[in-house]
Amino acid sequence: MTHAGTEPDLADRVLGGWLGRIAGNMLGKPVERGDYWTRDRIDRYLRRTGALPLTDYLPEPPPGSEHEGFELRPEWRECVRGRIHGSCRDDDVDYAILGLDLLETHGFDFSTEQVGELWLLRLPFLQTFTAERAAYRNLTAGLKPPLTATHDNPYQEWIGALIRADIYGWTCPDAPHRAAYLARRDAVLSHTGNGVYGAMFAAALISAAFTAPDVRHALDTALTVIPASSRLARTVRRVMALHETRLTWEDTLATVSAETAGLGWIHTVPNVAVLTAGLLYGDGDFTSTIALTVRGGLDTDSNGATAGSVAGVLCGAEAIPSRWKDPLEDTVRSAVFGFDGVRISELAARTVRLGHPQV
Repeated sequence: MTHAGTEPDLADRVLGGWLGRIAGNMLGKPVERGDYWTRDRIDRYLRRTGALPLTDYLPEPPPGSEHEGFELRPEWRECVRGRIHGSCRDDDVDYAILGLDLLETHGFDFSTEQVGELWLLRLPFLQTFTAERAAYRNLTAGLKPPLTATHDNPYQEWIGALIRADIYGWTCPDAPHRAAYLARRDAVLSHTGNGVYGAMFAAALISAAFTAPDVRHALDTALTVIPASSRLARTVRRVMALHETRLTWEDTLATVSAETAGLGWIHTVPNVAVLTAGLLYGDGDFTSTIALTVRGGLDTDSNGATAGSVAGVLCGAEAIPSRWKDPLEDTVRSAVFGFDGVRISELAARTVRLGHPQV
């Protein structure tokens, strides 16, 4: 196995993943409503506020701008530039924390049932959404996996499992198949099909980012862990092919959006297309990667979080510009019982302790 650098290098990359996930999530959170905040509306807002090209957290809305069709999510006051004091609470970060707690509690041989038990113990029901809420409800009714994913759950291929996958990549540096296997065991609690493949793809992508020479190599590696005939794999390859032809980022997303129309803004497939485009056109630059991914629309905070995680692992925490890191004040707000107010640096150090034996 190729080593993921020295121990300090590993620690810097893992911290980069945590910081990137949180910063990308915060960047996308004010415009997280893909049916309203389309790519066009996001860019019009950025032009209206003088924030194109996007190089920092979103600017706060000018007075009266909600009447111009620029109504941000209610949480915007906690996550726009100049107002951020530590990360605001969000499920995209809660699940990374839950995954860390899972591995610390049960080790890498955890079962899908133990994932569900930990949700019931640590996570408030009203902080779950879509497929996770359906699975949570099914757990309380006494159902066991895989029925927890399939019973009365119309969200089985949505993005929820993908946002839970980072911890498996961070703890399995340069072991993408192992990372994907762990992510699958978690994902099947609530998802099927492309919903599960999305989690496997994301975990492998983050794992590969520890040693990949560039993001394209990491994407190529991540594709090896999911069925080549799946719609998710075909969509990722489509984005990669369009990028290779030197099509613009805008035209690539317009093309793929038309081809995935009808799936909805929280489905895994169109969101992974936005993520893949952000990573490729961002070309390893942290700021460009999360900015393009969030400007891509759909589930902006989830996509920004995963893009930030990949880019943060690729470049390491030291290389992430301070304008993204400093406002976070090394602090996480979380709904996960026992973790609210925890330091980001502590989460990263605990992650390294879990993952180091695999390096």
